[in-house]
Amino acid sequence: MSYEDEVDELEEIKRRKLAEYQRRLEAEKEAAARKAEEEALRQELLRRILTPEARARLTNLKLVKPELVETLEVQLIQLAQTGRVKLPIDDETLKEILAQLSSTRRDIRVKFSF
Repeated sequence: MSYEDEVDELEEIKRRKLAEYQRRLEAEKEAAARKAEEEALRQELLRRILTPEARARLTNLKLVKPELVETLEVQLIQLAQTGRVKLPIDDETLKEILAQLSSTRRDIRVKFSF
């Protein structure tokens, strides 16, 4: 294999890698745009079904337990869509829902002693 053949082969590898990176980047951009669109829709739905006080509580809770709030947001939207809760959901109702959710959720803690 000559030097020029090796250079051509390296250039071809570079082109393929670049094309692969561009496809990945495009796929990541599309996924990020889709996720942002879903989040905007979720926030709009929550704005409609929660009072400002309840939204503030949810925002504060999101700082501490983001995974819990994500689950709670989905449940709140489902409750509102099925008509199983009176709209708008006020702070007291949100507290009750949180209490019910917390009572059904169990944290497993492992304690190590050496």
